[in-house]
Amino acid sequence: MFRVHIYSGSLTLVGKSGVGQAANHQHKALECTGAAVVSDWQPRADVIHINTVLPCSFWAARRAKREGIPVIWYGHSTEADFRHSFVGSDLLAPLFKRWLCLCYNQADLILTPTPYAAGILRSYGLRPPVQPLSNGVDTDFFAPDPARRAAFRAAYGLADGEKAVISVGHFMERKGILDFIELARSLHQVRFFWFGHTDPALVPREIRQAMAAAPANLEFPGFLSQSELRDAYCGADAFLFCSHEETEGIVVLEALACGTPTLLRDIPVYDGWLIDGINVYKGRTNADLQTKLTGLLEGTLPDVTAAGRQVAEARSLPNIGRALQKIYAALPARQKRLHPALRLRRSAV
Repeated sequence: MFRVHIYSGSLTLVGKSGVGQAANHQHKALECTGAAVVSDWQPRADVIHINTVLPCSFWAARRAKREGIPVIWYGHSTEADFRHSFVGSDLLAPLFKRWLCLCYNQADLILTPTPYAAGILRSYGLRPPVQPLSNGVDTDFFAPDPARRAAFRAAYGLADGEKAVISVGHFMERKGILDFIELARSLHQVRFFWFGHTDPALVPREIRQAMAAAPANLEFPGFLSQSELRDAYCGADAFLFCSHEETEGIVVLEALACGTPTLLRDIPVYDGWLIDGINVYKGRTNADLQTKLTGLLEGTLPDVTAAGRQVAEARSLPNIGRALQKIYAALPARQKRLHPALRLRRSAV
């Protein structure tokens, strides 16, 4: 079995994000298949995973190349999903794309969660091959559970018959928080919850003002632990994800795994694997989303949660672990690069 180094430098900075969760998934997926997972450089690993695009990750990739360790870089980020996020992100987006290319070009292979994201990264003219592989989801942990539904509803004071709609993410325009607020305002008889946290200094003024003026039926409880989030998925009557741009959406997989009726904005990343009326529901506009959300809550739309659960099961961590093992086996072997002084010494022998 392979020995895999999941590079941990800078992961603490993104621990509460999808990138941090993806790295956790890689660790669990590999353990499911018997791989040895390490976060140190010694003893030498057979392959290294890099998940972030911070400077320390760039230098980790360079070190791995010097030591002859194949580099798999996870392409969680694109220029498109950087835009409309934090303060100043639109201005910095072109520079961010150039930095992404510099980082990703250090890899032997770039993995990215969906064919849609792979197409975007290939359009950048990157040197390494780009291959889609889902971030996966822990379908043992995230699963339907009536007891957890009851726990969530009790914790948030939901009365019998009262409907609850949830979403999860950073406070970003890209994540659709402004649309979520407007939909909550339109359906004042329904309880809405947005779970997640973002440093206020990074939240654009427009978002802060909209959150401050949100209707009384919408709450922002903050960041939840994984177990608390599982309760929320199980207890919600619908998971509403209004995001305008994603590379996959781990929270979507978690909701599907918990059997939560799921309504998404109809964007290209879901094409081919999440089908409207088959395993999820989709809407292009806020009016579409409101109509379908009302149908979900009133029970006039067919229940597609069993098919949604199947989508999550196909992306279970053991399946992802087995796919990674095949990827490692296909990586070209690389020799450790000798220091120039050692090369001279060997040539003189």
